[in-house]
Amino acid sequence: MNFNSVDEIIAYALDKEKEAVSFYKEISQNESLEAVKKTFEGFAEEEKKHVSMLENLGSQKEKIAEYQFEWIPDMKRSDYMVDVAYEKGMHYIEILRLAMKREEVALQLYNELAAKAADKPEFVQVFKILSQEEAKHKNILETIYDDYMAEQGD
Repeated sequence: MNFNSVDEIIAYALDKEKEAVSFYKEISQNESLEAVKKTFEGFAEEEKKHVSMLENLGSQKEKIAEYQFEWIPDMKRSDYMVDVAYEKGMHYIEILRLAMKREEVALQLYNELAAKAADKPEFVQVFKILSQEEAKHKNILETIYDDYMAEQGD
């Protein structure tokens, strides 16, 4: 990925976040189990927050500066999963695997974008925040996955 400006980086990140919103909305709309539906509706809402942050960078400088980073453990479950495409009717465990992998890729993306925006510290901060948020999502999904697998006797 080569970018010629920070604006191009932001536009690219916005596209990726909007794509994530659509992905989680689609899953929630296709699921019949209420708990699964609500889980993925929640992820869609989280991704919408990222869209808003990116769209309003100038007006949220204070909020960005005040962001509190925390250590997010990486269970590395998604490291051992392959990318698959979403299909309506997929089993819940396959959806979790897919979502974990997507969050892993998003986390890597924001780390790369932070490196590319090194000359704009305020944008580096935004990308670090987005990396942290994606790490949280990945951790939540990996925890749900582990809990589900434990219930299945794995």
